[in-house]
Amino acid sequence: MSKIIESRFGTLVDTRRVALGAASNVVKKGAFYVFSIRLEADDIREYSFTNRQRAVSAREVLVGHLEQKIIHNQKQKAV
Repeated sequence: MSKIIESRFGTLVDTRRVALGAASNVVKKGAFYVFSIRLEADDIREYSFTNRQRAVSAREVLVGHLEQKIIHNQKQKAV
């Protein structure tokens, strides 16, 4: 379930949508299914799998982790 939080500028942020925006779709490149996640401006990580279902599952897990990271970072900045 997505959690809407307030940023330091006063705008409301849906962390699930932000995390989904940082992840690319799963695409087939050669024999592999590939997606990438942008953790920070200079930190982009690419993951590849031989099975599409495993790639989709891993993407969902990593998007969830990224969502938690966004929430954690917002709480630290608020203090």
